[in-house]
Amino acid sequence: MTTPQSALPEQTPSPSAMERLDIRADKVRKTLGTRIASVTAIVIAVLWTIPTVGLLVTSFRPQADIKRSGWWTWFTDFTSTTDNYVEVLTGSRYQLSTFFVNSIVITLPAVVIPITLALLAAYAFAWIDFKGRNILFVAVFALQVVPLQVALIPLLTQYVKWDLNGTFWTVWLSHSIFALPLAIFLLHNFMKEIPRELVEAARVDGAGHVKIFFQVLMPLLVPAIASFAIFQFLWVWNDLLVALTFAGGDQNVAPLTVRVAELSGTRGQAWYLLSAGAFVSMVVPVIVFLALQRYFVRGLLAGSVKG
Repeated sequence: MTTPQSALPEQTPSPSAMERLDIRADKVRKTLGTRIASVTAIVIAVLWTIPTVGLLVTSFRPQADIKRSGWWTWFTDFTSTTDNYVEVLTGSRYQLSTFFVNSIVITLPAVVIPITLALLAAYAFAWIDFKGRNILFVAVFALQVVPLQVALIPLLTQYVKWDLNGTFWTVWLSHSIFALPLAIFLLHNFMKEIPRELVEAARVDGAGHVKIFFQVLMPLLVPAIASFAIFQFLWVWNDLLVALTFAGGDQNVAPLTVRVAELSGTRGQAWYLLSAGAFVSMVVPVIVFLALQRYFVRGLLAGSVKG
C-alpha cells in the first residue's frame, strides 16, 4: 500500500555549502562589528577621560612640580599635597568657597522655577483645548532657535530699570527665561504620550485639572522632570556668559565659573591654583550626572517614538 504524496511530511531543503558559508560570514561580521564598536567606544572614553585625570593629578601636585614638569610625571614620583585646595577654598585672596555657595544659590532656583512653569504650560498645551493653542505652541517651539545673546542687553537694561541689578534675581530670571522653550517642548511631548484613557477615566470620576495634574500625570512625569532637571542643572552650573553679564561685577552674587575664569586670567601668578579651582567647579555636576544618569536619556527620548 503506497502512501499518498500529500501525506508525506514536508522536508526542509538543507542549505548548500555556499549558503552555510554566507551565514557563517554574516555571523563573523556581526561579531567583529560589535567588538570593533566596543573597542572604539572604550578608546574614545579613555581619550575623553585623560584631560580630567590630568586635571585631577595636577590639582594635587606641589607648585614647584607643576612649574617644572608635566602631570604625567606624577606616576613616577607620587608627590602630592592638598595645599592647593586649602588655599583656593579658604585663602583670603581667592575664597572659592564663597563663590561655590553662590553657584548653589543660583543653580537650585534656576532649575526649580523653569520646571514649575513649564509643567503648567505643557499641561495646558497637551490637555486643555483653548483658542490659538497650536499657534502659541509653535511660537514657543520657535523660541528655541533664538540665540540668547540677542536678549542679554535688553534684559540687563530692564533689570536696571527694575532696580534688580546686582541681585540673584537677575540670574534666576534669565536662566528661567532661556530654559522655558525647551522645557515646555520636552514635557509637552512626554505628556502627549500618556494614554488619553487615563485622563478621561479621571474626568469621569469627577477629577478636575488640578487633581488630574497632581495625582494622575505627576507620578508618570518623574523621568522627564528628572531628565530636564539634570540638563538645566549642568547648564546653569557651568554657565559663564549669563553669569558674567548679570552677576560678574558683584562678588556676593557671582558664581564659581566667574571666579575660575578670573583665576585663569591671572595664571601667570597662580597657575598652580587653576587646576584645583577648575576641579572644584566640575566635581558637583559630575556627581549629579553620575547619580541621576539613568533618568537622563530615558527622559530626553520620551515622546520621540511611539510604542
